[in-house]
Amino acid sequence: MALDVRAVAPLYQGPDINKIRLIAQTTKKSTTPPKALTPAKTKLTTIETKRIMSVLDETIHKVELVSLLSHAASESKISEGMQGPDVTKAVREHEDLCQVLLDRVSYLQEEERKLQEAEEFEDEAWFREHLFAMDEQKSQLPQLMQEIKESTKNVVRLLLSNPQAASLLQAQTLGRSEEAQCFIDSLVELRGFLFEKLLTSPMEARDKIQFIQDITRRNRRHQDIIDTLENELAACVRNRNAEVEKENFVIQELKNHLHQVLKFSENSLQRTKQEAEKQQKADFRASQARVAKIQQEILVLQSQFHNLVMENREAEQALRKKKYKVETEIENWIQKYDSEMSEKQEEYEELDIIHKEEQLQLEELKKRYDVLVEEFSQIQAEREILTKKRLEDEQEMVRMVRAATLIQALWKGYLVRSMLKSKKKKRGKGKGEKEKGKRKGKGKK
Repeated sequence: MALDVRAVAPLYQGPDINKIRLIAQTTKKSTTPPKALTPAKTKLTTIETKRIMSVLDETIHKVELVSLLSHAASESKISEGMQGPDVTKAVREHEDLCQVLLDRVSYLQEEERKLQEAEEFEDEAWFREHLFAMDEQKSQLPQLMQEIKESTKNVVRLLLSNPQAASLLQAQTLGRSEEAQCFIDSLVELRGFLFEKLLTSPMEARDKIQFIQDITRRNRRHQDIIDTLENELAACVRNRNAEVEKENFVIQELKNHLHQVLKFSENSLQRTKQEAEKQQKADFRASQARVAKIQQEILVLQSQFHNLVMENREAEQALRKKKYKVETEIENWIQKYDSEMSEKQEEYEELDIIHKEEQLQLEELKKRYDVLVEEFSQIQAEREILTKKRLEDEQEMVRMVRAATLIQALWKGYLVRSMLKSKKKKRGKGKGEKEKGKRKGKGKK
């Protein structure tokens, strides 16, 4: 109970604020947004978000004022600089209440420690009386804490109503404790997080969550790979240690063997030296006899060499004369070859110039031929078109002649039929008139 009460002590002097600092630092490390997911908006647009930010700013301002109350109460200059006796009186009363609470809490902690050390006397009457007294003091702590809360509200209300005193108090940033400063920094950081959260749209929040999930999955994969590599490294280290132990054992055996070899080599070296000295003396005697023999052979070979040099010198002079003659003939042939090749080269250049001119003429003739071929194809196409048109005209003329002949025949037939019909009508009219005349003659009679 005493530890819980101490956690609710003044905001500028509580040891549990370290926990808040650790939590704030962890949150800062884990929730630092990547640059790629910054919100698109930079200002708040709705009234609700502005109200939320204003409430948080006001809270930070009040916490900054409350965290400096203890320093203001201890510094007489600051207390004198505050205008109005109400502010000074309220600050001192608040400091007195906080000091009383801290004294009681420290006393209760000390008593609890003593009682824990004296647990073996818990059945004694004095132990129960002491425990009952501590419970009574603990029951008075909530009322004292409520008074401190009311006093804090009153002091903050007076400071907000007196801006000059608030600015004077807020300027004394050096008097704030490290825990309180850390708590204020955490609130400022919380303001940044909340501001970013209010600026973030649902779509951006969804993208941010997806990005964090991708990073988490990637981190898990990387962690699995790291674990695998660490296991492989541990296995390699174990194998290496085993190999090193084996090599150390082999090296130790080789050292022992080398020590034995050295001992054996010293003895053998001495025997070898003695044998080498004996062999050297024998070889020296043999080499002296061999040197005398070789010197005699050298004298014989020198005389033979002199004779061969004299013989080869005469042959060399004959070969030199032959070589000079061949070289002069080669030079003459080369000059003749150069002159003929120069003539051939000039002839080739002239033929090449003629060939290039003929090539140009051939290209011009090809161009003219292409033009003539194109014109011929156009003329041939026009002739085909004219032939087709003439055939169509002739066919059309034949059809028209046939049609005219048919029309004339039909017209002549029509005229013949109409003439026959008119003749028949005239004959009928003549017969009718004759019958009427006969009838009239009969009537007159």
